[in-house]
Amino acid sequence: MEKRAFKDSIYTAIASLTKAFGHANRLEILDLLANGEKTVEQIAGQTAITVANASHHLQLLKNAKLVKARREGNFIFYTINGRKAYAAWQALRDLATGAEPAVQVTLRQYRQEAGSPESRTLETLPSSDRSLLLDVRPSDEFAAGHLENALSIPLEELPKRLGELPRHLTIITYCRGPFCTFADDAVQLLKANGFDAVRLEETYLDHKLLTDRTWN
Repeated sequence: MEKRAFKDSIYTAIASLTKAFGHANRLEILDLLANGEKTVEQIAGQTAITVANASHHLQLLKNAKLVKARREGNFIFYTINGRKAYAAWQALRDLATGAEPAVQVTLRQYRQEAGSPESRTLETLPSSDRSLLLDVRPSDEFAAGHLENALSIPLEELPKRLGELPRHLTIITYCRGPFCTFADDAVQLLKANGFDAVRLEETYLDHKLLTDRTWN
C-alpha cells in the first residue's frame, strides 16, 4: 500500500470513530451508562429525549464500540463498553473541564448557585475517622459498583434518612461525576440541616480506572 493511502485510511477510520462523540445527547448517554446498565426507555427519560432519538444515538455508540448491549426478555440493556471506552470519555470530559472556558464558567456558576462551590478529590479526602462517603446515585447504580466503604442513600430518599448520618463527620457526597447534579443537591440539603458536607469530583469508575487493572 502506498504511504499516503495508508495514512489517509488510518486517519479516516479514526475520524469516523470520533463522530460518535460529536453530539451532546450521546455524551450524556455515555456518562449515564458508565454508572450501570439502562434500557432505551430509561435513557430517554433521564436525558429528556424521545425513545426514538435515544435508540438512534445508542446504535451509533454501539457501532463505534463505545457501548455494548444484552437482551433480557423483551428489553435490551446497554452499558459502556469497558475500560477503554470509559477512559476515552473521561479524557474528553477532563480536557473540556480544563480547557473549555464555557464548561469552566458553567460549572462554577452552577456550583455557586447550588451552594456547593467547594469539592474534594480522592487524593484530598479527609481520613475515614473524620468523614463519611455518601453515594446518592440510584440504588441499582450503587449495586453495579461503588467506592469502598461508601454508604448508599439515593438522593430521593435522603430527606427522610438524615437521621442515619453522623453529625460529627464531614459528609462527602458523590454521584455520577462532575456533571451530575445529585451530589450538589445532597450538599445543599445536608448543609440546610446542619451537616458539614462537600461534594466529591470523581466517580467510582475514575477510581476503578486507576486501581483495577483487571477491568477490560
